[in-house]
Amino acid sequence: MAAPVNIIVGSHVWVEDPTLAWIDGEVFKISGEDVHVQTTNGKTAVANISKVFPKDTEAPPGGVDDMTKLSYLHEPGVLHNLAMRYELNEIYTYTGNILIAINPFQRLPHLYDTHMMEQYKGAGFGELSPHVFAVADVAYRAMINEGKSNSILVSGESGAGKTETTKMLMRYLAYLGGRSGVEGRTVEQQVLESNPVLEAFGNAKTVRNNNSSRFGKFVELQFDKNGRISGAAVRTYLLERSRVCQISNPERNYHCFYLLCAAPPEVREKFKLGDPKSFHYLNQSSCYALDGVDDAQEYLATIRAMDVVGISEEEQEGIFSVVAAILHLGNIDFSKGAEVDSSVIKDEKSRFHLNTTAELLQCDVKSLENALIKRVMVTPEEIITRALDPVAAVGSRDALAKTIYSRLFDWLVDKINISIGQDPNSKQLIGVLDIYGFESFKFNSFEQFCINFTNEKLQQHFNQHVFKMEQEEYTKEEINWSYIEFVDNQDVLDLIEKKPGGIIALLDEACMFPRSTHETFAQKLFQTFKNNKRFIKPKLSRTSFTISHYAGEVTYLADLFLDKNKDYVVAEHQDLLTASKCSFVASLFPPPAEESSKSSKFSSIGSRFKLQLQSLMETLNSTEPHYIRCVKPNNVLKPAIFENANIIQQLRCGGVLEAIRISCAGYPTRRTFYEFIHRFGVLAPEIEGNHDDKVACQMILDKMGLKGYQIGKTKVFLRAGQMAELDARRAEVLGNAARTIQRLIRTYIARKEFMALRKSAIMLQSHWRGLLACKLYEQLRREAAALKIQKNFRRHIARESYLTVRLAAITLQTGLRAMTARNEFRFKKQTKAAIIVQAALRCHLAYSYYKSLQKAALTTQCGWRGRVARRELRKLKMAARETGALKEAKDKLEKRVEELTWRLQLEKRLRTDLEEEKAQELAKLQDALHAMQVQVEEANARVKKEQEAARKAIEEAPPVIKETPIIVQDTEKVNSLAAEVESLKASLLSERKAAEEARNACTDAEARSAELQKKLEDSERKVDQLQESMQRLEEKLANSESEIQVLRQQALAISPTGKSLTTRQRTMIIPRTPENGNVTNGETKVSPDTTLAISNVREPESEEKPQKSLNEKQQENQDILIKCISENLGFSGSKPIAACVIYKCLLQWRSFEVERTTIFDRIIQTIASSIEIQDNNDVLAYWLSNSSTLLLLLQRTLKANGAGSLTPQRRRATSASLFGRVSQGLRASPQSGGLSFLNGRGLSRLDDLRQVEAKYPALLFKQQLTAFLEKIYGTIRDNLKKEISPLLGLCIQAPRTSRASLVKGRSQANAAAQQALIAHWQSIVKSLNRYLDIMKANHVPPFLVRKVFTQIFSFINVQLFNSLLLRRECCSFSNGEYVKAGLAELEQWCYAATEEYAGPAWEELKHIRQAVGFLVIHQKPKKTLNEITKELCPVLSIQQLYRISTMYWDDKYGTHSVSSDVIANMRVMMTEDSNNAVSSSFLLDDDSSIPFTVEDISKSLQKVDISDVDPPSIIRENSGFGFLLPRSD
Repeated sequence: MAAPVNIIVGSHVWVEDPTLAWIDGEVFKISGEDVHVQTTNGKTAVANISKVFPKDTEAPPGGVDDMTKLSYLHEPGVLHNLAMRYELNEIYTYTGNILIAINPFQRLPHLYDTHMMEQYKGAGFGELSPHVFAVADVAYRAMINEGKSNSILVSGESGAGKTETTKMLMRYLAYLGGRSGVEGRTVEQQVLESNPVLEAFGNAKTVRNNNSSRFGKFVELQFDKNGRISGAAVRTYLLERSRVCQISNPERNYHCFYLLCAAPPEVREKFKLGDPKSFHYLNQSSCYALDGVDDAQEYLATIRAMDVVGISEEEQEGIFSVVAAILHLGNIDFSKGAEVDSSVIKDEKSRFHLNTTAELLQCDVKSLENALIKRVMVTPEEIITRALDPVAAVGSRDALAKTIYSRLFDWLVDKINISIGQDPNSKQLIGVLDIYGFESFKFNSFEQFCINFTNEKLQQHFNQHVFKMEQEEYTKEEINWSYIEFVDNQDVLDLIEKKPGGIIALLDEACMFPRSTHETFAQKLFQTFKNNKRFIKPKLSRTSFTISHYAGEVTYLADLFLDKNKDYVVAEHQDLLTASKCSFVASLFPPPAEESSKSSKFSSIGSRFKLQLQSLMETLNSTEPHYIRCVKPNNVLKPAIFENANIIQQLRCGGVLEAIRISCAGYPTRRTFYEFIHRFGVLAPEIEGNHDDKVACQMILDKMGLKGYQIGKTKVFLRAGQMAELDARRAEVLGNAARTIQRLIRTYIARKEFMALRKSAIMLQSHWRGLLACKLYEQLRREAAALKIQKNFRRHIARESYLTVRLAAITLQTGLRAMTARNEFRFKKQTKAAIIVQAALRCHLAYSYYKSLQKAALTTQCGWRGRVARRELRKLKMAARETGALKEAKDKLEKRVEELTWRLQLEKRLRTDLEEEKAQELAKLQDALHAMQVQVEEANARVKKEQEAARKAIEEAPPVIKETPIIVQDTEKVNSLAAEVESLKASLLSERKAAEEARNACTDAEARSAELQKKLEDSERKVDQLQESMQRLEEKLANSESEIQVLRQQALAISPTGKSLTTRQRTMIIPRTPENGNVTNGETKVSPDTTLAISNVREPESEEKPQKSLNEKQQENQDILIKCISENLGFSGSKPIAACVIYKCLLQWRSFEVERTTIFDRIIQTIASSIEIQDNNDVLAYWLSNSSTLLLLLQRTLKANGAGSLTPQRRRATSASLFGRVSQGLRASPQSGGLSFLNGRGLSRLDDLRQVEAKYPALLFKQQLTAFLEKIYGTIRDNLKKEISPLLGLCIQAPRTSRASLVKGRSQANAAAQQALIAHWQSIVKSLNRYLDIMKANHVPPFLVRKVFTQIFSFINVQLFNSLLLRRECCSFSNGEYVKAGLAELEQWCYAATEEYAGPAWEELKHIRQAVGFLVIHQKPKKTLNEITKELCPVLSIQQLYRISTMYWDDKYGTHSVSSDVIANMRVMMTEDSNNAVSSSFLLDDDSSIPFTVEDISKSLQKVDISDVDPPSIIRENSGFGFLLPRSD
């Protein structure tokens, strides 16, 4: 990383921070070489300018997926980019072709499911988001295309996720090249299942990782020439044997020990195991269990993995016996013996464990004891047996345990390789290396030395590969380049492995001398490497030494180097276990060969490891390498914690920063022409749109005066610091432009303020002048008011004087006039009194005469009225009797109405009679009422006539006053009669009111009856519908049962030889003529000729020749039919001729009703041969139309044998009740009786559909036709998918506008780019139109057309949406606008295609429509999560919204995505979904199923009228097909 340049005041930079490693800030002062920075956390930092690096303020908020795209490729830029991506759960990032994987410490299943594998399969590297699958896919494609083996190197420190990454790599490679292996197990399954076995015996909990691999593993997946996995091999390196006997707190021993202690009780009892705390090899640490891990379940999982790998139950028992024996072996303690330097078994507990160990290993107990506490020394003279002291005995015990466990692990690896099987003929392989990362602890021993030696080797290989990639990039771009120097670690490798004189060589030399100690070994190292700059001697230790590795200095303790380097087995241990009675234990310790036993050649762990490493490097050098660097973000092993300092150290150890340094040594900044002009086009605005992009870049760089850059074929290569210089120039230009804008804005603001002040002054003046005018007006108004008051007061005084004079005059006049008036009144009063006296006298005389005359008239009237009243009384009594009858009739009517209401609910057939009776009763009632009214009116009329006659008689009588005596009794009678008449009138009114109420009740009863009738009709309609649905289901069930039955019969009774038609059971096939009769309702009506023909069947001799000739004629007709339909017969109207002809012929020949026939097979073969060419969509559409029509006719015609027997049984269960009769009537639908055969008159027309009893061949033909229909439909759909699939890849990302969009030609370039995109969409529309025209021309049913386009639009939705989520460059604002414009083209097509053919296709694009709508909306940070999920994107899941929100970037306006609060809420919801076992995959699935059934086709298509279909000429000319010719009525 070169020193930065162009650091000025105001620059945004990165400075070192002791806590955060790097922190960003802004430069506010520069003092010589010191830079003062105001950091973002509010502090001030001072740093040397050489240690300050520029920050890219225009970097995307979500980071870049490839760090070679960073404008500034330096350590803080890399760290910041990784931190931003990790915050968004983007755990993978590229650095060139190196993948950096940061452990998320949480499950992300959506990143590794099958949908994700499908997306990365065949995708170009870098085309989709970074992923471990992309690296595996590149390796696989390179192996297939170039025929060269590839390797994938996975490295990182403990806990970084190497093992999980390796699993994912093998899963994906198995997905690409998997195939079935022997015995039902696949090779890839065994490889994947070998992981749990190796993890159980080779992994353990360490301080940094709960599942740390304590060995290196290189998995070779072998492939055949077709790219299928043909074999595999697992190679392991340096198992940490010392962990078996020694562990530190809070680590654990190997998992297998704890799994066996958690096994089922019977297993523990068998091996005499108990709590792990009771075993010395396990209780050295206080950690016995892992959080979230159930050892009992893991034990069962390991057993299953062993079964898959191929380890037998006997071998499994042997394995666990050895594991249990090691645990018991560790509990054997020793004490001093009677002799000097001797030892014995300490106590009974130790004796028990000794016996148990011998029992499990099936060896002699005494021999085991002697092997632990004694040593045999062989000299030329004699054999000496030497006792061991307790300390040496413990060492012997631990050595035996480590040896047994190491041999067991090696046996497991060999067994896995044997079980999986290697392919000796394989020429290609992909190796996955899961190797331990660089380790540096407080105390480092021989294991760390070997691990770091391995990492030094791999780092050298890595550096060479990175350097090679840089050179290939320069060569590809055809630029001039010179050799780039990079730090080589060969000197460290020489220090370790050089012969002679390397550390390993000196260690082996020290191990061969019996008297060598770790102190003498350390002194030898100090003397040998005292001048080596990579070797450092610590000041305070005599046995420690420090090596300066590429990742930093590591101090090693030489105390146990000699013991851990020795790789030999004690002879007593070897002899003891070789003699074991257990075949498994004996196989772990085979007897050594005589040559090797006699040879004294020394063998060491270091030398053997160096040879293994050399073999590994040879393998890697022969392959094309791919690198994955795993990073552990924090030491607490929890998600969402990003420790900068820790990650920087891992990036250094993983060589990532070294790769960046190599890139910086050449041309660290590379930009495509488009990106360079887009960013720096403002530096040369005079460049017009007619310049080529390359020329324009050259002009910009020349104008800036840069030197040393290179321009390749597609990119601009800049030296270190040149990007910062260009950014500084650009910032200067943009600053000048900003100042110009600020000046104009300030001018505008000042003028705006001046205009506001001027307007305020004018407003103030106008208000003040108005106030003065108001005051003047008030003064004038007060003067006018004073004048008016004076005038009115004076007028008032004058009026008061006038009124006083006037009142006095009036008072005088009043007195005089009153006196005159009183005199006149007195005279008039006297005159009036005289007149009144006279009038009273005259009145008295007249009144006396009148009273006498009145009494005589009243006497006469009373007599006459009494007579008339008695007569009227008799009539009213008669009327009263009739009213009682009317009331009884009313009661009867009410009862009748109730009865009618009840019976209306039950009996439909009596409804009409009841209505008639009710009408008659009502008519009688109305007649009675009318008669009563007439009688009353007549009585009233007679009374009036009598009154008029009496009045006339009185008027005509002479005015003679005669005294008539009045009889009191007659008056009382008259009064009583009058009262009785009144009561009769009241009763008459009450009866009328009752009659009115009766009429109202009758009206209500009629309304209720109508309502009940309506409900009854609705119930009848529903019963009809239910009956039809039930009958259809019964028929379908019967058809299915019959088809199953005949299929079963066929499977049992298929003839082994194909006999000809004449040798089969003969079936009478009678051509349908008007004389043949018909079959109706299951009863056979046969004409005399038919009866004669049937009777002749019984005579074989007379029937033989006619039957033979008939079969020959039928065979000839079949040949003609097959020849006819093999050609394109076209359509008659919208009906396919071929389907109609086939159906008519099969119906006429009664082929559906015969047990054996070949016509169906021949028709199916003809259809199959016609659609062999699957690219001919015209032929496919033609047969799709024919097969659907023919299937529809068969569906509505054929019925199974058992379908008709269900209905008669139901008919027998009749009911005597009305409801039972109604139900029976509803059940008796036309379908239940069956469609009758053609009668004598109808046989002349074969055009009417009818149901026939179908036999097995007809049912099989229907099934085969259904299969062909689905096949043709799927072929047409898949052809259209294949045609538009390449176009969809071009439609998802908008074509980049040329440089002209940055200068004057912006609008024209945008229009051209828009036209380029629309061209791809228009190509899709053209394909849709072409297929639509083809299917319309072939009259494919609109139902099938809708299904095709619905699935096609669903495919478009899935492809576009998945690509949008997997490619960050597609989640931009401008790209959303482009895709939205393309979707508008599809919407316009749907509108043009009409609802009949497009159907709901447009709705299938809901995911991509809502996603694009989200991309193009403005002010995303203001949107709440509820608005996004409920209003904007209700269809999208929270995982999909999170993915789009985090990948979004605005390349047009520079706006941001949704707020951080919304992102945080989305994370919480995703965590809840993952806890609730909700699928977290954000990708969509493409549905390739058949989206319809035969019943759907039958319901959706209209009835086919085949009456007017003209047969083709080849059939029309043949007399055997006369039934096909249209007949006149």
